Amino acid sequence: MMVAARGIPSAGIFAWIIVAMVGARTSAMGMNRYLDWEIDQKNPRTVIRSQLATKRGALLLTGFGFFLFLAAVSQLNSLCLILSPVALVLIWGYSWLKRITVWCHLGLGFALSIAPMGAWAAVRGGLGSWEPWLLAFAVLWWVFGFDLIYATQDAEFDRKAGLYSIPAKFGVERSLRIARGAHGLTFLALGIFGKVSGLGLSYWIAYGGVAVALVYEHFLCRQSVDLGKINRAFFLVNGLIGILLFAGVAWSFI
Repeated sequence: MMVAARGIPSAGIFAWIIVAMVGARTSAMGMNRYLDWEIDQKNPRTVIRSQLATKRGALLLTGFGFFLFLAAVSQLNSLCLILSPVALVLIWGYSWLKRITVWCHLGLGFALSIAPMGAWAAVRGGLGSWEPWLLAFAVLWWVFGFDLIYATQDAEFDRKAGLYSIPAKFGVERSLRIARGAHGLTFLALGIFGKVSGLGLSYWIAYGGVAVALVYEHFLCRQSVDLGKINRAFFLVNGLIGILLFAGVAWSFI
């Protein structure tokens, strides 16, 4: 959003982007809770998720997020409204993928990679520039990599439950190697993104911080499936990466 606007866009566009983001994320998580309710009950690691809401409650949450998202995109521009069904298919559809393909992690990456595309379209009314595509590519492989790390916890459960995942099919060690390769692509794409966008020194400082964070993430998970280390890598380190990138971009326009 900030790169597209070369700063902060108008208050209206800013507000509706935030509402659209919250609506889409809420609807996606509600659908995930609804579709995985029985699976979560059987998995000791995720059983608490099935206690957060009933199936009916999860479906109602999905619908609430859906209408919030549509209300927001209808206030942005015609391109955002036209593309909203594509967004909904991606954010709802990824929850089905573990039932049919080991590449379900890539589906989650696609679902989240459309966020920068949507923000760019909301500000510019088009997608004819390299920047949103580069950032979407970076996000896709970033999410794919850290979801692989997270999914190593459930490799054995997935095999027994007949679910598909890369760790279940190829094992933990190979999955971690694939995740390292994915994050290499992320780092490369973020570098090209910064260059093409003409971002300042603050971005490149943040870019160096991202490199350190990614290395640390894989250092934490280099040997065995340790729940504490994986949660630290998944939530803390990836949260830090997001904050670093945001701060680096924001400071470039101050």
